[in-house]
Amino acid sequence: MEFVTEKESNYQDLDKMSVREILENINKEDKTVPLAVEKAMPQIEQLATVVAEKMKAGGRLFYIGAGTSGRLGVVDASECPPTFGVPFDWVVGLIAGGDGAIRKAVEFAEDDPEQAWKDLEAYDISEADVVVGLAASGTTPYVIGGLQMANQQGLVTGCIVCNAGSPVAAEAQFPVEVVVGPEFLSGSTRMKSGTAQKLVLNMLSTTVMIQLGRVKGNKMVDMQLSNHKLYHRGVRMIVAETGTDEETAAALLEKYGSVRKAIAQILLPSEPANEALSL
Repeated sequence: MEFVTEKESNYQDLDKMSVREILENINKEDKTVPLAVEKAMPQIEQLATVVAEKMKAGGRLFYIGAGTSGRLGVVDASECPPTFGVPFDWVVGLIAGGDGAIRKAVEFAEDDPEQAWKDLEAYDISEADVVVGLAASGTTPYVIGGLQMANQQGLVTGCIVCNAGSPVAAEAQFPVEVVVGPEFLSGSTRMKSGTAQKLVLNMLSTTVMIQLGRVKGNKMVDMQLSNHKLYHRGVRMIVAETGTDEETAAALLEKYGSVRKAIAQILLPSEPANEALSL
């Protein structure tokens, strides 16, 4: 069975195109990706809802994938702590071949159907957690095996794939299928498929974190102040939210190290700073 991600490009003689023609045609294809994501919205909603429910109850979110898909999962997971101030182990990205595969491909790592569960067991995974498989093709053995074991162990499972009716989707309780069609460069799923997966991951993790109360209004009030840009953004957020002056905002941010806690000290001065998470 040939899946659409493996079909030949709709464009011929790429090597004879001018630079402008290549860029315009890639851009033309990229414009179709958000429309494909929109069609999958009901599936995305179901997955986001169940992930939020499990995490509200104390569970964690695990991504498993190989190659580009695995790297995208690692990126999304690694951005949750600085963006939302959550512990590093709330959202975990695992890639076939281990962390070394983030930079350099590990040959045949994705072909082992037993390795994903071994990787998950290192985190004491349990029924409280959710496992989401990432595979553009939907045929990656590492992901299929991981989802199979997760199902057997009573975990909630989901996936993000770019083919309809794939083996990965068949294993996932909450599959998300974003069918973007053939790639501009035949079979190069780091392109449209990767973009689609990135969009869905953005939607999933951001929606879940909002549901978990890690956002106030439209502000990242729990972000980590890891550089000067973020520190100054935090000061501006405090000023905008409370109407206080920049000097006071900066002093409170220095003292409490948290935009949320600084705002709480101004708006709810009777509340202890360490109880400001209910804000």
